[in-house]
Formats: sequence, structure tokens, C-alpha cells
Amino acid sequence: MIYDAIIVGGGFAGLQAAIQLGRYSAHSVLVVDAGNGRSNLCRNYHNILGWPDGISGEEIRARGRKQAESTGVEFQADKIVKAEKPDNLFLLTGARGQTYRCKLLLLATGVMDRFPELPGLIPALGKTVYVCPDCDGYEIQDRQTVLMGAGDVGAGMAFILRERTGDLTYINHELQPVSPENRRRMDDQDIAYIEQPVARVDEVNDGVISGETLTSGITIPAERGFIAFGNNPVHSELAQDLGISLHKNRHIEANKRSLMTDVEHVWVAGDVAVHAEQATVAMGEGAIAGICCIKN
Repeated sequence: MIYDAIIVGGGFAGLQAAIQLGRYSAHSVLVVDAGNGRSNLCRNYHNILGWPDGISGEEIRARGRKQAESTGVEFQADKIVKAEKPDNLFLLTGARGQTYRCKLLLLATGVMDRFPELPGLIPALGKTVYVCPDCDGYEIQDRQTVLMGAGDVGAGMAFILRERTGDLTYINHELQPVSPENRRRMDDQDIAYIEQPVARVDEVNDGVISGETLTSGITIPAERGFIAFGNNPVHSELAQDLGISLHKNRHIEANKRSLMTDVEHVWVAGDVAVHAEQATVAMGEGAIAGICCIKN
């Protein structure tokens, strides 16, 4: 089958694009989703319109898929490992060798946060441990907070978070170097600094943390946590396959208005694009890209 449009990625951007495209009715649309995006892990998004008490990424994705399917959009669980355009159609190859063809292609492949595999961390992500100060800096306001990170990347996050709380500890989990200037700044701003790996994130119950225990056995108490390791994998490999221009940070370049890339009939939306990595921005870009796919 040749689809009018294929969306690679079933996160917030991909789902919003699918809903938009599906509502045009006359077009066949397929979403191919590997099922391992960052929104799968977040227990609670706090800054989305209409959900003041938060909603999990899993719940948003389930609702979004149901809404898209109601308009006729199809879904396939697969990881696209290769993209090419041998003729006037795009040819996508899945992890098990299955191929998909389409006239229009929308890449919503996202970014994955880099973090260590530690007991207690994943259940707390989005609930009491956060990754984005723009999204969730509010959640640590005046709370005892532990930041786990790596070198100067973590130090940079510490300076941002210091504006929210006076009780902040930065644990340099990966023992990467911190510049003398940043060490002085942390001292000046009364940010406690520990250079030692974390053994586990301690939970009180269901993702609510009580602290982080170091490999030495010492526990650093905390009501809230943040992570900042840097070098997050950007899933722009398919764009590279197609010869699309990438930014220096490997995010996909696109027209700011239409979100079409410099390869005709390929659009991009969400965290893999060049923009602020925000759930609500990803949704908006999905809608814009979906509209522009049809009206290009």
C-alpha cells in the first residue's frame, strides 16, 4: 500500500499531527511508532492546558492514539531504521525488514534524555524527579532538592535551579570535571556539591522520593530531584539518510513557518526539530506540520 502520509514517531508531536491529518478524511495516514519515546517515561506533565493536577505521558499517548484512530489513522508498532527516496515516493524500512511507502513524510522521532539505570529513578520521573526547568522548575519551589548530573552540564542546571530553592545539592554522579569557575559560583551561591556516584533513588511510595543514596552508603535527603547529564541522543538519523540539513546539535532544520525541511515533502515536528523541547510546543508543531503537509 502507498500511504498519502506516514508519520514516524507516536509521541505528542506525531499524535497531534496524526489527529490533524486524520481529520482531513480523504487521506490515508500511517503512524509508525517504536514505543520508546521520552513521553512514555514521564509520570506527570504539569504544564499542559486543562490538566492542572498533571497527566502522565502514557495517558496522553493512549488518548491521542484513540482520537487519531477514530478518524481512520492507522498505527504500526515498528522502528524505522532506514529512509530513502528512490523515486517519487519515500521508502521506509522497519527493524524486521518490513517496508512502507508514502507520498508525504513527517518525522517526529524525538529526543531521549540520558540518565543512569538506577533503582527508583524511572518510577519518579515526572512525579518528583524532573528534567526540564522550564516545565517543572515550579515543582521544586522552596523544596529540598537534589540534582544528579555530570560535570559542567549539571553545574549549569544547578545555577538555573538555584533561583527556585535555597536548599540545593548537586551530585556529580559521573565524576566529570567541573571548571574552577563553576566550583566558585556554586560556593558563592551556597549550592552543596558532592562528587560521588548515586547508588539508588529512595522512594517513600509510588514515585515520591525521600532522597538519594550514594555508593558510600550516605543518603542525601530530598523532597524533589532533577537530572542533567547532557549529550541526549537526538533521533535524526532518518533525516540524515535523506540528506536533510541538521543543526550543529543534530536537531533537524526546517522552515520556521511550515516546518518543511529542505527535502521536499518531508516535514518535522517535536523535540527532534530545532526548538525548545516542550510537550506543548511539540503538540503545536504537530498540528502545524499536519496542516502544511496538506496545504503545501
